Amino acid sequence: MDNRRLILLTIFAFSIFMLWDGWTKHNAPPVAQVASSSAGVTASADAAIPQASTQLNGGSVPVDTAAAGAAPTVTVRTDAVVATISADGGDIVRLELTRHKATKDKTQNYVLLDNGTRHIYAAQSGLTGQGLPNHKTRFTLPEGEQVMAADAKSLTVRLDAPAENGVSVSKLLTFHRDSYVIDVAYEIRNGSDAPVRTDAYFQFQRDGEAAETTEAMGVSTFTGPAFYTDAQKFQKVSFEDIADGSAKFAKKDDNGWVAMVQHYFVSAFLPEQGVQREYFARKINDRLYTAGTILPVEEIAPGATATVGTRLYSGPQEQEHLEAIAPGLDLVVDYGWLTVIAAPLFWVLQWFHNLTGNWGWAIILVTICLKLIFFPLSAASYKSMAKMRTLGPRLQRLKEQHGDDKARMQKEMMEIYKKEKINPLGGCLPILVQIPVFIALYWVLLGSVEMRQAPWLGWITDLSVKDPYFILPIIMGATMLIQMRLNPTPPDPMQAKVMMAMPIVFTFMFLFFPAGLVLYWVVNNTLSIAQQWQITKMIESGQKT
Repeated sequence: MDNRRLILLTIFAFSIFMLWDGWTKHNAPPVAQVASSSAGVTASADAAIPQASTQLNGGSVPVDTAAAGAAPTVTVRTDAVVATISADGGDIVRLELTRHKATKDKTQNYVLLDNGTRHIYAAQSGLTGQGLPNHKTRFTLPEGEQVMAADAKSLTVRLDAPAENGVSVSKLLTFHRDSYVIDVAYEIRNGSDAPVRTDAYFQFQRDGEAAETTEAMGVSTFTGPAFYTDAQKFQKVSFEDIADGSAKFAKKDDNGWVAMVQHYFVSAFLPEQGVQREYFARKINDRLYTAGTILPVEEIAPGATATVGTRLYSGPQEQEHLEAIAPGLDLVVDYGWLTVIAAPLFWVLQWFHNLTGNWGWAIILVTICLKLIFFPLSAASYKSMAKMRTLGPRLQRLKEQHGDDKARMQKEMMEIYKKEKINPLGGCLPILVQIPVFIALYWVLLGSVEMRQAPWLGWITDLSVKDPYFILPIIMGATMLIQMRLNPTPPDPMQAKVMMAMPIVFTFMFLFFPAGLVLYWVVNNTLSIAQQWQITKMIESGQKT
């Protein structure tokens, strides 16, 4: 029994540690708001123009002096986004997602790119070279709000930079219906008598604060740049590594993309495959960082026109769409160290969601499937526990006879277990199996934007946050208590107290866990109770199982 006690206590300690760690970090206070403005973005970016290597066309780039004061803006409205474009650089300085609501105020759209409401976060671009427009050049904006027509499939916003030395440049932003992809392109018309050499850069500028302070099971959700190439695969880069110069990522390739990743959402510049490009990440000042890519532009002869551009995706991490948009883009969905379980788990959940139209019912159906998969293991465990339950009086007599001789009592008990073909550790197996599934489902609920603000029924309006009335956690605690009653009473009083305390402790912890996770645990416990009760009844009545 010493081994049994040790394993049970280990499981209990491990479970409590994981639950406590997840609860404390998941309920950490939100990050402080950033008090700034769009004008602050421009003023703080004086050193943010990227420099291409000698393998591209760029040389040194002088600092452009943008006009003082807050830049004019124009608003663009489509069926999916509301974008704010600044005259300075034609940058997208604010992007609202109309199909996703704010975390706290669900009457407001979710703000991804942000000009100072909570963060500084902008999608910038420009050209290198003397006299060519960069992300601080004052562009001419179209007049009035730009709204996509009801019968239109796209909307192009044209911004013109001041012509210099006979070279005129227009920036074109093309928005698409039912899409979070924005085409960003430059038209360069060389009206001079000399060839023009330049590179185009596309970058994200962001403060180093986390989008949402959400941590779970010892691993925090990531906020920061990420790079992908076929050779180097997916590489996340922390702001801290950028600041101290230790960031490691692919610098040059002819494929891949650069992104700014945060909880549930992502923005990514997606150059065409087969086009040589450079990737960069740098610290601008104590608050701001940039990450982006530089694309070469073919030399533009006098009288010729050239076009250079890329796609910008800025929206939710919807897994069924990301991979189709660009190779490897689906990797931004981070399930932590249990991805090998969480990824297929989400796939099955999504299949059931397509069948039922509700993520809550999908969780219930997945729980039933998992229970069926592990049915033989559970049956063997419950059979062992049921037999141990029938041995209760005999074990009690052993304790009375050999209570002072622990070694003798252990030997006699093991003889009984051997004779009755009982595995005293069998009851631990279902718990051991559930722990990785439990953590993986936790990450699916926290990391999948599809679960964000997804309702089940009645009072459960968001499966990714806690039950507002704590009904599910209380039911879960009750089911755990029933399970404890069905289990054989441990002969060791200390062990018995530990086991009976588990429902209380777990109920308290589950008060603050996502409702979808508690729903899984309630359904799993209910099915376990039914199975365990039936097996116990058959064993006690002398029937064969």
